[in-house]
Parts: sequence; structure tokens; C-alpha cells
Amino acid sequence: MHKQLMKGNEAIVRSAILAGCRGFYGYPITPASEITEAAALYMPQVGGVFLQAESEVAAINMLYGASSAGIRCMTASSGPGISLMQEGISYMAGAELPCVIADITRGGPGLGNIASEQSDYHQVVKGGGNGNYRTLVLAPYSAQEMAGLTTLAFELADRYRNPVVILADGFVGQMMEPVEFEETAILPQLPEWAVAGTAESRPNMITSLHMGIDDLEAHVNALEAKYRLAEQRETRAEHWYTEDAEIVLVGYGIVGRILKAVTAEARAMGIKVGLLRPITLYPFPSTDFRRLAVHAHSFVVVEMSNGQLVEDVRLALNGKRPVEFLNRMGGMSLRMKRS
Repeated sequence: MHKQLMKGNEAIVRSAILAGCRGFYGYPITPASEITEAAALYMPQVGGVFLQAESEVAAINMLYGASSAGIRCMTASSGPGISLMQEGISYMAGAELPCVIADITRGGPGLGNIASEQSDYHQVVKGGGNGNYRTLVLAPYSAQEMAGLTTLAFELADRYRNPVVILADGFVGQMMEPVEFEETAILPQLPEWAVAGTAESRPNMITSLHMGIDDLEAHVNALEAKYRLAEQRETRAEHWYTEDAEIVLVGYGIVGRILKAVTAEARAMGIKVGLLRPITLYPFPSTDFRRLAVHAHSFVVVEMSNGQLVEDVRLALNGKRPVEFLNRMGGMSLRMKRS
């Protein structure tokens, strides 16, 4: 294997193709547009389909159709576009359709601006659509993780038959870094549940509609059992100098990289600081926090939003330790000084 210099956004597409993705349906939006551009370039080269939809609403519904036919597929957008996709995401979760959605976050609310932020946390981690469902959410902090977590995203989407979101801030999507890819590619295969236009698949039914109240309750309970299983098996987090940490810094995405530098500086000064970086935002690594609370006396959550991740940290700790909160918004870097 050799490394290639590229943006995190492009790394997503290359990794998706190696993971067997053969359908991309999307609409360009800053700071995610390079994903759509790369998909337009690479998908046809491997016999896949690229289609620029007329809107994000159309894109997510095209994803519904492609996934129903058993195609590994994905889309990409940013805050306002992800908002428009929420109904379709709910439909796909309800119909148990796998797909991957890259959300390269910009400032909000509304149109906000095109600067990097982390304000989509609640929208994707808590679910912005109707009904009782969840999306699995992965949070890369480098171009290399954009590639590696994309591979994982497709594996999880198929394993749990559920939408998986790659949540990355604009910094991670736009920065260029050396990226190493898997040497082998996954060949696309139709799952047995797909509606593939064959006699064998004719009995298959893809829907999120359950008119009977007992039927819907049973279906939602089945979804809940699936999510509980994911919570037991799929949580991921990076620990850095946490073994003896008295103060634990918490951040994901680009913030996690900044906090590594802060941790190193604090350690050099003799302060017992460590970093816990959640990689799965759902399922959330609550157990990691509870374990660290045995010896850490405080936690400091840092994020580029108005305080969204911090709520899950406080829930995980359940009052066992104090949780402090630091933030910047509007696209402000954490190293920018207030005027």
C-alpha cells in the first residue's frame, strides 16, 4: 500500500467504491461538494451510477430506491441539505434499508454560513425525522479516518440494515492529508431481502408502513432490539493518556485533534490530563466515561456548537463527576481569540 495526498472528502468516495458502493445520488453544497465531484468522476469508472439530483429531497428518495434493489449506495450533504433529507432517512430506517450519508457540517441554523462547525450533532445523533428510530453515527478526525470509517459505515449499514451517518466538520472534509487505502475491494452482492426484479425476490416487501397498531409496535420493538445490540457491540472511542488522568478532555472531529495538542502541553507541565475522543456518536461510548470517572475528578467537553455533545456526556456520567463546557460557534476555530 502507498499513501495518496487528498482531501478528506475525496477519501470518502474512494473508500466507498472499495467497500462495494456503486450508487451515489446527491446535490452539491459547501463544504461537502468535493464528495459529489469525486463521485461523478470515479463511480462511472467502476460501472457504478452517479446522479446529481434536483434536490436533497430527491437524492434521499433515490437512495431509498437503490437500497431497496440491494445496491450499496450513499449520498453526501451539509446541514441545510441533511435537514431536507430527514423524512427520507426516517423512511429508510423504518424500512430497514442500509445506506451511508456523509454530513460535512457547516454553520447554522438556517443557511448560516459555509464555515466549519459541529452544529448537526443533535440532528443526526438524535434523529431529525419522525418516529422511533436511530441512525448509527461515526465521527472521523482525519482524512485517513474519513477513509477507514467509510468502510466501517458500509459494514455497519449492512449488518444492522440501517442508515449510517459519517459526521465530519468542514475542517476534516477540506484538509489534505496522506491517505492509505485497503488493497482489496469488496465486490457488490445482492442481499437476499432486496427487491431485485427476479422471480426469487418477488415475495420481498420493502416498506415503513405498518397500519395495524400491534404490527407497528412489534416493528418498533424489533428496531429497538437492533439498536440495543449495536450499543453492546459497536461503541468506539480513542483514549489518549487517560490511564491516570485526573482531568479528561472530551471532543470529536477536528476538536479531538486540537485537544491532543492541549493534552501534550498539559502533560509537559505535569498536569494529569487525558483525552477521550468518541468515534461512534451513536451508539455513544457511555461505558468509557463511567470507567474513567473512577479516577478522574472532572471532565471538560469542548465542541464547535452551542452544547450538544455535552448533553450525552452528562447523561453518561449521571452526576458522578462535574462536566465543564467550552465552545466556539459560527465557524470560529477554537484557537481564535475573542475580540
